[in-house]
Amino acid sequence: MCLILLAVQKNPEYKVILAANRDEYYERPSEPPHFWKDVPQLLAGRDLVAGGTWLGITRSGRIAAVTNYRDPASLKPNAPSRGKVVSDFLANDLDPPSYLELIRPEKDRYNGFNLILGDRDRITWYSNRADRVTLLPPGVYGLSNHLLDTPWPKVVHAKALFEEAACSGKDFSTESVFRLLKDQTVAPDDRLPSTGVPLEWERILSPIFITSPNYGTRSSTVILINQDDHVTFMDRTFNSHPEPVSTATFEFDLEPSI
Repeated sequence: MCLILLAVQKNPEYKVILAANRDEYYERPSEPPHFWKDVPQLLAGRDLVAGGTWLGITRSGRIAAVTNYRDPASLKPNAPSRGKVVSDFLANDLDPPSYLELIRPEKDRYNGFNLILGDRDRITWYSNRADRVTLLPPGVYGLSNHLLDTPWPKVVHAKALFEEAACSGKDFSTESVFRLLKDQTVAPDDRLPSTGVPLEWERILSPIFITSPNYGTRSSTVILINQDDHVTFMDRTFNSHPEPVSTATFEFDLEPSI
């Protein structure tokens, strides 16, 4: 994922609203969201190269997502898959702090990442670059390819649109969230971050929805958990064009918490 927007207990109807864009090379094969045969509780897309996922939720309410930390100078070509960290958490029954204690001793083997881990009632953020575990209080959060709420133009712009769509007190509309996830506004050069990629790529990567000849937004996903623990999972999958090649909606009630 390259952009995650999260509202925790900020909407009267939904305890969690998560909206995300996954950006990836168009040639990298993946499957759209589905319930996995080998992990029947798990609803997620699947990376067909490394076998993990970028975002998912389970029938028990475990939820997880990852973004890469952009720092090409420190890239490790043979690092383990960050997507497996997501799918392994979702297939596990450890709480986020306990699971992260398994990951932290190996954190430097991975390329930079951010994790959103949690359940229907608690959401945690962790980055192997900051190396701190943060339980998120009620609020609105934005995460791209740096640390949580880093004020990159796309994060600031997306959070403002998201807060208006999800938390303003107006009638909530998933279409308004999908519209903001399609925003292609390019940030002015004087506001672009300097992350080690050429200026042309900083421009390409600055919109909420990314397009380029070989890399861009591959999916937009909205996950809702309402106050009665009903989940709505909506996904639109793309491949080099702004119109989706597939759409999917899943709805289910979370299993009772123990």
